[in-house]
Amino acid sequence: MTPDVTVTVIVHNDAARLPRAVASLRRQTHRDIEIIISDDHSTDDTPAVARRLAACDPRIRHLRLPENSGGCSAPRNRALEIAQAPYLMFLDSDDELPENAVELLLSAHREREIDFAMGAVRRIRVDNGHLSTWMPHLVAERRTVNGIESEPRLLFEHLSTSKMYARSFLDRHDLRFPEGIHYEDQLFTAQAYCLAKSFTVIPEPVYHWYVEPHAAADSASISNQRHRLGNVRDRIHVQRLIDGFLRESGHESLREDKDYKFLKHDFRMYAGDLPYRDDAWLASFADIVTPYLDTLAPGAYARLPRPERVVLQLVRDRRLPEAREAARGLGHAVAPKQVTPAPEGDATYWGDRVPGTVRARRELDVTDLELDARPFHSALFRHEITELTPGPGTSLDLGIRTYDPGLRLPVGPQRAALLLTPGRRRVTVPFRLTPARPGVYEGRVHLDLTAASLPLHGFEGIRHPVLRITQQDFAHTGMLLAPIGFPSLSYRVDRHRLTVEPEPHNPGRLQVRWEPTGVTASVVRPVVRRMARPRIRRAARLVASVLR
Repeated sequence: MTPDVTVTVIVHNDAARLPRAVASLRRQTHRDIEIIISDDHSTDDTPAVARRLAACDPRIRHLRLPENSGGCSAPRNRALEIAQAPYLMFLDSDDELPENAVELLLSAHREREIDFAMGAVRRIRVDNGHLSTWMPHLVAERRTVNGIESEPRLLFEHLSTSKMYARSFLDRHDLRFPEGIHYEDQLFTAQAYCLAKSFTVIPEPVYHWYVEPHAAADSASISNQRHRLGNVRDRIHVQRLIDGFLRESGHESLREDKDYKFLKHDFRMYAGDLPYRDDAWLASFADIVTPYLDTLAPGAYARLPRPERVVLQLVRDRRLPEAREAARGLGHAVAPKQVTPAPEGDATYWGDRVPGTVRARRELDVTDLELDARPFHSALFRHEITELTPGPGTSLDLGIRTYDPGLRLPVGPQRAALLLTPGRRRVTVPFRLTPARPGVYEGRVHLDLTAASLPLHGFEGIRHPVLRITQQDFAHTGMLLAPIGFPSLSYRVDRHRLTVEPEPHNPGRLQVRWEPTGVTASVVRPVVRRMARPRIRRAARLVASVLR
């Protein structure tokens, strides 16, 4: 009897997680499914695990490729060749399907004739369990889309695993995953969007994507290997293939939307990492991406926030140390260190010079940031730690420099404070910022780490100190950038292990990490977490107080 849906699980050397992925398929509320485990010639215990899983459920078939393909495409395509069902889905071995995923997507197909159905993807961080939805604005409402041109923003949702495809649609267009390249999902999905006459979007989660942001380099997913220049080349190569497909298939009208997606999503991922790359890497990165950036639609650049346009232009102009500096402010309302007014006075440019080309002047024009006119609470400053020295006991001495390119602060010393809030208790350390030169202020802070009063049941988490400047009745609070790569400092403070370190990603803030130890970690906190009723929670805290 022909099953309703075939779900292919691709796997390579993942014996430990494969049973979890397959179990999520066996729990599906729609049970008339075929499960194909497509093994890309694993060399660990995966084949034996796959055989055991197949032996315990007649719906499961085990397919083993004769040699490793090095990617996701070949195991998916080989499974497509033997799949029996009229509808197809794909699952990676380190992820899961929610138990009603097949039922929800199949219902969308049975409601009307569509080429594929897609739903929400729930991202689950392996390190802390945090849940989020991938591109939530794209799947917020149920609808049927008649042609991607009517909603080109969906190009941002380029995952092949969040969708159920009609087999007849894939066969009619001979649509298969491109083999021998990485980022195959982006090309396959772009083609599917363009070739589909109609597809349905549902808001319910249909895929659980487990994310390991700090996985070891040799085991990280392709998207988390951005430190490899080959990864950059692969991504650019796929973009060129997509561009060629749009041109040849008569979908050139989508080019600006596709270019905007590349700049806003793909390039933006690398841009956030630029502060952590050395000079040689940056130079090679610029060599790879600049020729492609020069082919993109000008309208795509114009749709970006100004700080992102600045980073892009600095890379294109090979002002690479400045690109690294500008990238630290992306998404965090951080000002440039310096700006330069145009000779005519009608524009203000990022950096210490007037750009030399028309394009650079257009992209580096930061007049729209209103550095000199924003309300004080949202003014743009740049706060940096210039010196970080261990003090006596459990204290730190910080040298701080504040850049005020909009000249919002009056001449003279400024009232400032360092704020740190573990749990619900805030530590406030007042200090003075003194003018060093126009638009630049400096100060020193002595931070006693024992001043943070922790809850009786302890505190586990990370906090980033912020800097507050007070002007009369107004206050401005901004992030504090730390030196990148300084050695971490460890302390024992009030039943906790406390670590002061640079944030390992994003802008690189100063990061303070608390980890409970001893009885607090092994007894008190587990009890408090398990006790949901307020009366029992208060009793657990009383125990913590006695033990203290």
